[in-house]
Amino acid sequence: MPPVIDEKKCIRCGLCASICPLDVFSYSSGKTPEIAFPDECWHCNSCVLDCPKQAVSLRIPIPFMLLHLDAEEICKNKE
Repeated sequence: MPPVIDEKKCIRCGLCASICPLDVFSYSSGKTPEIAFPDECWHCNSCVLDCPKQAVSLRIPIPFMLLHLDAEEICKNKE
């Protein structure tokens, strides 16, 4: 799932487009960046972390979410 840009928060600085390692964004000076290649997003979170106004968010697909279970803790709790 591609990044989402909140146009109300975005100050059109283009930092998200310049920081993206996969060039997912398309940016023209003074305009809100667009998601040009949504399928290329690796969900690295760099655009979210570097946005000065927190205008970018990610929707992480379920298969990308990792769940860590400590098998020893689970076994102890069952006893």
